[in-house]
Amino acid sequence: MPRFKYLYHTNKRKMPYSGLKDFIEKLEKTGELQRIRTFVDPILEIAELTDRITKNNGKALLFENTGTEFPLLINAYGSDKRMALALGYDDIASATDDIEKLFSLLSKPAGNLIGKLQSLPLFLKMGNLFPSRSESRGDCQKVVIPEPDLSVLPILKCWPHDGGRFITLPMVHTKHPETGSTNTGMYRMQVIDRRSTGMHWQRHKTGASHFEAWKLTGRKMPVSVTLGGDPVYAYCATAPLPENISEYILAGFLRKKKVRLVKCLTNEIYVPADADIVIEGYVDPAEPFFMEGPFGDHTGFYSLADLYPVFHVTCITHSLNAVYPATVVGIPPMEDAWLAKATEKLFLTPIRLAIQPEVTDFHLPEAGVAHNLAIVKIGKTYPGQGKKVINSMLGAGQMMFTKYLVVVSHDTDIRDYRAVARTIMLNTSPVRDILYQYGPLDVLDHSSDTFSYGGKAAIDATLKMPEEAYPGKEGPPMEAHVTEPAGLSDHKLPCVKTINTDLFKEGIPLIVIGANPSEDPGYAGMITEYLGGFDYKHFTLAVIVDHTVQVDDLLMVAWQALGNSDPVRDKWIHSGNLLVIDATIKYYRKGGFPRKWPNVVCSDYPSIESIDRKWDSLGLGGFIPSPSLKAMKLLRNGQDYIDETI
Repeated sequence: MPRFKYLYHTNKRKMPYSGLKDFIEKLEKTGELQRIRTFVDPILEIAELTDRITKNNGKALLFENTGTEFPLLINAYGSDKRMALALGYDDIASATDDIEKLFSLLSKPAGNLIGKLQSLPLFLKMGNLFPSRSESRGDCQKVVIPEPDLSVLPILKCWPHDGGRFITLPMVHTKHPETGSTNTGMYRMQVIDRRSTGMHWQRHKTGASHFEAWKLTGRKMPVSVTLGGDPVYAYCATAPLPENISEYILAGFLRKKKVRLVKCLTNEIYVPADADIVIEGYVDPAEPFFMEGPFGDHTGFYSLADLYPVFHVTCITHSLNAVYPATVVGIPPMEDAWLAKATEKLFLTPIRLAIQPEVTDFHLPEAGVAHNLAIVKIGKTYPGQGKKVINSMLGAGQMMFTKYLVVVSHDTDIRDYRAVARTIMLNTSPVRDILYQYGPLDVLDHSSDTFSYGGKAAIDATLKMPEEAYPGKEGPPMEAHVTEPAGLSDHKLPCVKTINTDLFKEGIPLIVIGANPSEDPGYAGMITEYLGGFDYKHFTLAVIVDHTVQVDDLLMVAWQALGNSDPVRDKWIHSGNLLVIDATIKYYRKGGFPRKWPNVVCSDYPSIESIDRKWDSLGLGGFIPSPSLKAMKLLRNGQDYIDETI
């Protein structure tokens, strides 16, 4: 058994960061930070500017003039390099190597006494990375604000129809009242007033589970929120860890030093000593809920207002050089995409060892906003293995929220989306290889008929073995050369405004149609019948999007298709080889859609024009226009949701 020190990558180790100030210095030394000294308003302007920078692969931004005493750091995780630096590595691959070695060692049985004795130093060393509790004060408690007041912080309002200001990068600390188990989760917090916020822990989250347990006790629930500290903490708060594993165990392993926790001043919660800012308080389960939201969310749509608990602030403390961290989410790609990419790499080994040994890679594309699409690669050795993986993964942890799941064989590059599309068309029968079911969805999914529950589709696009051969006409293999059927684009359907068949030229039989459903309630069936009139010798996929979507912008099409469709309700299959997915706004669906349909997230003209005027004073180089100018074409009447008068 190798000694524990050899678990770590041979690259020169870095000392863990002590607060965001250390991380900022590192970012600046590596050319990954841009300081902005001009005042940029936390109300709408910072988000508008950050959106331009993030979508153009720009640097982390440090706003030094926020109208408060606290500078604001944003887009700190928004590149592969910065994500690796946040974890304390030169590159993510090094962190992946460490995680893989650790889990491989832990999964090997020590079958005899000598093996067990050899394992002992490993576990003793691991114990030194477990978080420790200290009764003395930490750097995070150097300054105590005698009368807690959230207005001292540069809290953002990101988008025009947000319900107010939101703390967007909080680490929320809770504990179970009976077991004492702790959790650190990232749940947005809408400011209600100077001493209270909403607490958006969704029904599937551990924070909500702890809340339900506290409700049974009839007592107030202690809650503390930290901002900043070692940047690895924010990542660990988003990581898909088992409920009984402390986020600070993972943080200690990644930073190669245990996390020192200190007791809060007004409750029993312990928080990292090196946090920049601590907001202490409680949630009273007996108190009426607050109508929290709307909020421009990472789905690219507004999450609509709903009832959530109220968090009451009892104390605010901070370090001497505290920096306020924030993030902005919206239409992808945004900063959160790099957090998801890190999870892909770091948690591949645990998935392989704990769930499916045949999984060799998995990927969460940006257009799928974390839970709408997952692509999994496997080493296939027997018939039916793709479907076996599907059935297992759809019930594994946060994978249960996945709406579309695609499984491919080892020879497909799952980050080459054209290769994935080609593989699906080549290896899939719409009748036999797409499994439809109902199950839990992320609460942010707006396309299902019911809240947090709806349709799913899993595609077995693995190479088929002889036992899985397609009989008869049920989906023969795709021809080597795919051509667009003659006359396909010469439609005469009034509701169809645009059609894109360009992918046929690349051997991918995929059609994108822009339609205006308001012109004909039966648009989807009519389009399916029209397309079904052509002779397809292979699996062909057609996606219907709203006529406002630019059909040659495939990232936009994919994002709209994944977000705006329920895989069970919105599918149309014709003659066994043609699958049509209706990804239009469902307000127009015959019979009416039973839920409010959210508008897309984008800035407003005053904010855009304000940043345009300030641009030359910001030191950001060549002018970058607002991405919202393009997104505004997707807006419909209404504000956070589409008004029924359209």
